[in-house]
Amino acid sequence: MKDQHVFKKSIFMLIIVAFAFVSCSEEDSVETDEQNVDITEVKLASEIDIVGESISDIIIDTYEIQERNELNRAENNQMNLPDCVSITILIEQDFREITLDFGTDGCMINGHLLRGQIVLSYSRNIEAQEILINYALEDFYFDEIQVLGSRTLLRQLSNDNGNPQFTHSLDLTVIWPNGAQASREGLIIREWVEGFGSGVFTDNVYEVTGNWTTTFVNGNMHSYEVLIPLRREVVCYYFVSGSVDMQRPNFGGIFDYGSGECDNQATFPFHNGNEIDIVLH
Repeated sequence: MKDQHVFKKSIFMLIIVAFAFVSCSEEDSVETDEQNVDITEVKLASEIDIVGESISDIIIDTYEIQERNELNRAENNQMNLPDCVSITILIEQDFREITLDFGTDGCMINGHLLRGQIVLSYSRNIEAQEILINYALEDFYFDEIQVLGSRTLLRQLSNDNGNPQFTHSLDLTVIWPNGAQASREGLIIREWVEGFGSGVFTDNVYEVTGNWTTTFVNGNMHSYEVLIPLRREVVCYYFVSGSVDMQRPNFGGIFDYGSGECDNQATFPFHNGNEIDIVLH
């Protein structure tokens, strides 16, 4: 009878241990799955960076060349865009509206296929220290990513460092072909540190600061703040240096773009000390 009691007690303890093991395994599995989701979203968020910066490149360059041509009384408004982009310019007194049409088949711009239209407009005042540029995206695709949005860039003639500066008020929604979706809101400040006034697009360099949030369709929200200014060389698809602090509930880390090389490599050190390498697309 005693042996039977001991046997039953042993079986009971084994069940408890097994249950505890399964519970720990399930918790570890859930934690791993959540971290995998987070890393996937970190990579997707980096793609939004590329999309947003590329759109800003085009808007800023279009505005600057249009103004330079008008000041120099140029006979044509030659933009730094390939012939596959149709450009329509509406001039009404001090109002300008410029439509960049990349077509339904698309047009390759700096290695990316753009489709649809970017429409920008502004009130022209050559003496103003600040100009507000409005823009809207119409049926716009960046490669296979659909981008929705209409917002503003505030152009300052000279900031505290004596450089031109653009403050981008963000309100973009990005939809990937696989159904993933995210929206981004916030402010991104671009200081034009090299290439201003040269008339050459390829020597333009910006330092980017700011803060923003990215909210995925599943409700996950990531908040970002630039720690070290992001260096944006327009001849490179990616930021070449700088870092951004990324936070979300129960998760956070530093997105580090490196120290100056034009490549698709970045690192993501978690706040818990772990670090992973990230390949940008």
